[in-house]
Amino acid sequence: MLVWFLVKTLFEIEPGVTSGDFLSGFLQGTRQALYENNRDSITITVPQVNPRIVGALIALYERTVSFYASLVNINAYHQPGVEAGKKMAASILELQTKVQTVIKETSEALDMATLATKAGSPDEVESVYKIVRHLAANGRGVALEGDLTDLKNLKVSAS
Repeated sequence: MLVWFLVKTLFEIEPGVTSGDFLSGFLQGTRQALYENNRDSITITVPQVNPRIVGALIALYERTVSFYASLVNINAYHQPGVEAGKKMAASILELQTKVQTVIKETSEALDMATLATKAGSPDEVESVYKIVRHLAANGRGVALEGDLTDLKNLKVSAS
């Protein structure tokens, strides 16, 4: 199943957009929609993906969602924010297209703030950072230079 998922992320769904891009967009879009509605979210990064870690994460989230919902007396399975997440995902994918265009058309390495500005979204530095991390990790023509955790000093260029 995991191999199928990894292979599937390499296929283009639209010109220049893979299913992995959609998944990344949905993740960022959902986080942004939650943030704009004053809802907290967390992101857990794991060192590797294997059956044990995936199973542990699924179990963690199942229990966390059910337990928290019972504490605050809500129906955890009623999801009015899903549509908002889809709209934000579409805007992330649109920003990704702009970021890719800027990177292709620029000869020098750019920092995240400059890239965000050139892509027409100076207030979206974090989203641009996540987009270029996603593109670089998936061999999508982006090279990163510097410490991946140091947003201000990280540079991006075409690979």
